[in-house]
Amino acid sequence: MRKLLFIVTCLMVPVFLLTGCGQEFGKVDQGRTIAFDKAKKTVTLIRDTNTDPNKQPNYNGLPPVTYAIPTDPAEMGPEPKPGGRMKIDTKKNQIVIFDPKEQNFKTIDYKLIEQKENIERNNPLVFDKATEKAKPNLIVDREKKTITIYSARQKTYTVFSVPDEYFAYPDSTWDAGDEVRIYYKEPGKASRLMNVSKTDIYKK
Repeated sequence: MRKLLFIVTCLMVPVFLLTGCGQEFGKVDQGRTIAFDKAKKTVTLIRDTNTDPNKQPNYNGLPPVTYAIPTDPAEMGPEPKPGGRMKIDTKKNQIVIFDPKEQNFKTIDYKLIEQKENIERNNPLVFDKATEKAKPNLIVDREKKTITIYSARQKTYTVFSVPDEYFAYPDSTWDAGDEVRIYYKEPGKASRLMNVSKTDIYKK
């Protein structure tokens, strides 16, 4: 999937560059959304520093970068959902989040309660066949002191607990923000924004 999206981007960029002869060539940026301000019309992301489409993304580019979203609604994909989760390591039982107060990453060791792997999107654990809709991929239960995360990319369903102080954090802390791809000519101003997470490249 990631490799196919990379190919799509390679095909799209020349179109961007050819739009308007004599205009300055643009650049492409990509990362995970950590903030979206609809009123100010800005999106803030953590860059994906991995340029190899055959490998998993690596959201560790600091500092965060903020872009003004396209002024033309036609150049704007679905509004990106923000989230603080950068990575969940099911081998080390660790989760990496972005802390907006510290403007840095925080690695948290968690206590594993349940782990299931090779969970496809249509698995009854994460998909309701009666309504034909996906179940929430994040559940924070403060009474039971548990957090449940389904990662479609990793195909993992994980239930775990963290130290009490982290349950004071907002639910979005544990959610993965949408991945966005931005084309820009002027730093900080997006000419086009593609919501990769909400784009079905197979849809006809």
